[in-house]
Amino acid sequence: MRSTLYEQTQMIGVERQGPILRLMLRNQPANVLSIEVMQSLLAELEAARDDSTIDVVILAASGKLFSAGHDLKEMTAHRADADRGTAFFEHTFALCSRLMQSIVALPKPVIAEVDGIATAAGCQLVASCDLAYASDAARFGVNGIDVGLFCSTPAVALTRNISTKRAMEMLLTGEMIDAATALEFGVVNRVVPRDSLRQTVDEVASTIAAKSPTAIRLGKKAVTDQAGMNLADAYACASRAIVENMLTADAEEGISAFFDKRQPVWRGE
Repeated sequence: MRSTLYEQTQMIGVERQGPILRLMLRNQPANVLSIEVMQSLLAELEAARDDSTIDVVILAASGKLFSAGHDLKEMTAHRADADRGTAFFEHTFALCSRLMQSIVALPKPVIAEVDGIATAAGCQLVASCDLAYASDAARFGVNGIDVGLFCSTPAVALTRNISTKRAMEMLLTGEMIDAATALEFGVVNRVVPRDSLRQTVDEVASTIAAKSPTAIRLGKKAVTDQAGMNLADAYACASRAIVENMLTADAEEGISAFFDKRQPVWRGE
């Protein structure tokens, strides 16, 4: 099915292809996560959460950079405020935290499609997604340390994806890593040639969209909920989730279709 651009805001491009929603950062040249961009992206994610016809969300970007992170010019301008920018900085990072958590909490898979550079909060955005696919030209970093800022908030997402030692190496040195290293570290799922990146992501998204949305919603929540629990509590959490899943109409349909040797018809229930 051909993609149709059905809506476009100033900073976020919104494209719909059946049950797949593609959100494009359009704040060029660096696609920085300004207040306006974060608010717009959060609004689109909240709308997707409540739209039963959307099963998968893709986060991509236009231009040569995926995202250079927070808008340092915007933040620096507020140093002239009476409180030296304290209120604005608090608002910025609270909004960013809400945005990242909304991705994790979204009851639908979110896939990052990364072509170009993803640094600081841009890297945080990638790490917050359920899946991430990168072109062989992509590069990643949490280089706030280069300007006297330790990337504390990106570290939250990063250390939940890769080992602490690898994350700390990135955070302490500020050095960029290439796509192959990002794959080795576990920042991304797969690296592909630039000209096949979108096709790869679309294929993965289509495969996921063909599954039961109910099973995916319950499963994603269970994976998130059990993270950080001890072994016994994690199994208890997962057991409750799979019992709830077994009682759904989609599970009953899926198992029946398996025995009948036919394709299931999901109801999302």
